[in-house]
Amino acid sequence: MSQALVLQSDFGISDGAVSAMYGVAHLVNRDIRVFDLTHDIPPYNIWEGSYRLLQTMNYWPKGTVFVSVVDPGVGSLRRSIGVRTASGHFVITPDNGTLTHISHAIGIEEVRIIDESINRLPYSSESYTFHGRDIYAYTGARLASNVITFEEVGPGVPVSSIVALPLFEAFVKEDKITGAIDILDVRFGNLWTNIHRSLIEQLGINYGDKIEVVITNEAHKRKVYNNIMLFGRSFADTREGEPLVFINSLDNVGVAINQGSFARAYNVGTGTDWRLSIRKVPR
Repeated sequence: MSQALVLQSDFGISDGAVSAMYGVAHLVNRDIRVFDLTHDIPPYNIWEGSYRLLQTMNYWPKGTVFVSVVDPGVGSLRRSIGVRTASGHFVITPDNGTLTHISHAIGIEEVRIIDESINRLPYSSESYTFHGRDIYAYTGARLASNVITFEEVGPGVPVSSIVALPLFEAFVKEDKITGAIDILDVRFGNLWTNIHRSLIEQLGINYGDKIEVVITNEAHKRKVYNNIMLFGRSFADTREGEPLVFINSLDNVGVAINQGSFARAYNVGTGTDWRLSIRKVPR
């Protein structure tokens, strides 16, 4: 029985690119099950592609094959690779940093460079701009369908050789926690940080406490936001339009406006330059 094939890209769905990837997968195996993680990654945003893999992977069965294509270097000398994660999943992707969050939070046990003499859509060797279709979807479908084993993806290389984007580790110092704003809950504009719930517990912060939230942009050396808000279980703990600190679905700290977009209201971005600090306000 074949494994599920899950596709992610920055292609959008306004043209035929994603459909072509589906088509290639079904050329490999007419009965393959293909699913979409997302195709709305902002163009060329490798960081967000990396995070969305982490956000999703552990909710799929072991053996699931992910194809992630956010590839501003398509046609260049960047490597095409397949990896086996410590969780028992597989990812087929360009080696450009897309695996940063998975490597850090889950772990990668094996890396192989895709052997394009075998794992490339027939008659596509003169195409240099659609590796998502010609290499990644094709190889991913072959692996998910058991046409090839993981060893047949290509030659192995050290795990340490894969490209990684810089990360900022959340930390506690005295009475304050500082972390990074990793990503947005895009549709609703909530901020998702890398501050794990355990750090909140370490400082003795409980639901119902008031906490001070400071947001800075380190690249421009400026404070963007500073306010006192509630640490609540859910949005129902605040009135509409009020801010809230909560624990999101990945067990990390999130910041939101009830029925509003925090990111849009305060022009907050994401990545290691965007820092968020919190501390408990004494009663």
